[in-house]
Amino acid sequence: MSSTDKDLLARFEQEIWCKMPHEEGGKIVNATPLADITKDMRECARLYNMELGDSARIFAKFDSELMTGSIKIRPAVYILHEAIKSGRLCGGQVIIEATSGNFGIALGRISKLGLVVVSLVSRKLQEGVFAELRNEEIKIMDLDMDVCPAPGMKGNADAMAAKAAAANIRSQLVQLGFDAKPFDGVAQKIESLLEAQDIINLAKLLAGTYGFFCPEQYDNELNIDAHRTVTAPEIDSQLEECGTSLKNADVVCAFGTGGTSGGISRYVSAKYGKKAVHVVFPPVGQDVAGIRTKATASGLSMYRPELYAAEHEVDFGKARQLLRFLVKKGHDIGESSALALYCAMQMAADGGEFVVIVADGIAKYKKSLEEQPRMQVSLQEAALGNYDKIIWVHTQYTPREEGIRTIARSLGVDESRIYVPKASTIGKLLATQQIPDELQGKLEGSKSLLVCMAGNTSLMTAKVLAGKGITTESLNGGIMDLAGSTNPAELIRQATE
Repeated sequence: MSSTDKDLLARFEQEIWCKMPHEEGGKIVNATPLADITKDMRECARLYNMELGDSARIFAKFDSELMTGSIKIRPAVYILHEAIKSGRLCGGQVIIEATSGNFGIALGRISKLGLVVVSLVSRKLQEGVFAELRNEEIKIMDLDMDVCPAPGMKGNADAMAAKAAAANIRSQLVQLGFDAKPFDGVAQKIESLLEAQDIINLAKLLAGTYGFFCPEQYDNELNIDAHRTVTAPEIDSQLEECGTSLKNADVVCAFGTGGTSGGISRYVSAKYGKKAVHVVFPPVGQDVAGIRTKATASGLSMYRPELYAAEHEVDFGKARQLLRFLVKKGHDIGESSALALYCAMQMAADGGEFVVIVADGIAKYKKSLEEQPRMQVSLQEAALGNYDKIIWVHTQYTPREEGIRTIARSLGVDESRIYVPKASTIGKLLATQQIPDELQGKLEGSKSLLVCMAGNTSLMTAKVLAGKGITTESLNGGIMDLAGSTNPAELIRQATE
């Protein structure tokens, strides 16, 4: 067993631990606010032609008030505290984790103690989340590039996509300053994990290969323990000050890793002998920041439906009005919390007491409250778009002559309208979130359609440009949807510059 890095432990406890909710002297200190928001929820319900029951009380547990604005710092701090004490984590070590954003942001705060943090993330994350990750000086590895067959590759689409994704990851590791040789030794395992879209175990494999520390938030029982030993008794004590307790109240929360629902469920079951936690999911196919659908949760080790009082699906389209209303009332709630609050509002029509976990705040998601210009278009819409320019955008591949002809023919435009910048130019734009000079002139004063391999890179680019005041549209499905039965190798090739 490794010895404890006492200097790191002292700094951690002084700069992080002492500011977090934790047990001290038989009670929880530094608790986040628990507020009775029943009055505002009654008013909100009327917007939906609903009424809360006379006995209804709805409390909001504002973990959005934590130092990183998210509940995810609770398990992050708890896990790292135990790792430092046990000697598994020492100063200067690299931490790697798969994250939808908030856990990575929490690790970023901890990185200021001299730890290097690498987050495996997706560029499907909202820009506000990416901005916070960058602000925390985290080394970001993007796993949501266009992963399409490289020219000349054979085999099924998933295997080819996995090979392309593995090449992206290898390149990013080198750019971050890590040796590629350990990666090459486990490349086949990495490709297998990518083919299965198993990013959780990819983080574990990279940690074992390079000697990094992985918190394993999706499988670590300490994630559950953080909420069983701190969050749940913290809420119970605050409810007692309001004349009730978790014996009477139900808890409503969204599902990210299963730590919150699992920890609170175990506490309530052990102390009161009941099931009290209602777990909320968005419907299949709906992407709500930081949480999972029931289908994607079901494969996780901490998804424990036998512990829950009930499971619910809530359409974010219905909860959006609630989100806008409560934010205008001054409540700091994010997208996932809006789903949980909407669910509690529905249940409260029959009365009862509810505690809703406000897992994070609105700051990262403010754009979701705004009316967004159209960014994605279908081939049929694009063919009627009357664009001045069609711009190819990709960081690894460039179209062959046949690819340019396919794009022009599919859109009904002359090939002269198609502009192909260097792959490095697009890479620079996405990495820096700034428009390179060589691209700026092509965009100004023109209506442009962005085309890439499968529609992901072009959408990312459109979002960056929108942030700079330049409106473009992204072709959904990219050149792969235009290819039909054509071998992709006939349309694109590896970029050389």
